[in-house]
Amino acid sequence: MCDQDHSAEDQERYEALGLITRKQFGIMLAAGVAMLLPKVANAATVAESDVNVKTPDGTADCYFVHPSTGTAPGVVVWPDIFGLRPAFRQMGKRLAESGYSVLVVNPFYRTQKAPTAAQGAATPIQQLLPLARTLNETTQVTDAKAFVGWLDQQSSVAKDRKVGTQGYCMGGAMAFRTAYAVPDRIGAVASFHGGNGLVTDMPDSPHLQAAMTKAQFLVAIAENDDMQAPTEKTAMKETFAKAGLSAEIEVYPAMHGWCPPDSRVYSEPQAEKAWSRLLDLYGKALA
Repeated sequence: MCDQDHSAEDQERYEALGLITRKQFGIMLAAGVAMLLPKVANAATVAESDVNVKTPDGTADCYFVHPSTGTAPGVVVWPDIFGLRPAFRQMGKRLAESGYSVLVVNPFYRTQKAPTAAQGAATPIQQLLPLARTLNETTQVTDAKAFVGWLDQQSSVAKDRKVGTQGYCMGGAMAFRTAYAVPDRIGAVASFHGGNGLVTDMPDSPHLQAAMTKAQFLVAIAENDDMQAPTEKTAMKETFAKAGLSAEIEVYPAMHGWCPPDSRVYSEPQAEKAWSRLLDLYGKALA
């Protein structure tokens, strides 16, 4: 989970590396509008809507987008600590255009409807930590069951194909626990800059729970997260290998938060690499 607001120093470092410009940074934050993502080749026509999903704790406000015709594998998307916002709607729509029925969730629905970050991705992390601390293993598991169950009730979701799940920042651990919560339905799990919450020394560590499933994994780690916890990638590799699970685990030359297009440290080259690896994972595991 994001436990500190290091985005300013990350931005400075990224500018020094020539991977982001101050002009890009200004564009990304202007009015909370995300940068446009590259278009999908042969994109499917999609239908999109705001939906309410019943859970044991209330009603979660979510964004649902899927191909307009036929059925497609379902995907649950867990956003980062900045929550459900235009950038994640854009990412969800792009995934639907690639042939998936996508539910982008508001993990903070118990406390506040989206948007939950007043300034989008420019909101100071400290303002959002109280929201993040309302969630735990129990809420993640019960929500995962509710979200996957809701997807399976939708006519646009292929019932004979596995479901995928992906998470960003704190959402990485939630994606891991989704596989643990619904092991018979989840076929693929992806974590992007999951922070330092994927591996703990507790018996309920997300990576240990995820290893109890039969899913395939993609774990994309930010270089500064790896610097803070250099042994986590090794722990995941060893755990997944021991369980006989397919897992692509890689440190990307990018800063924590590089994937969402409204991030202060968005890196299009590395985000596109991560996106291509995601589509490859889903193409194999959800076929």
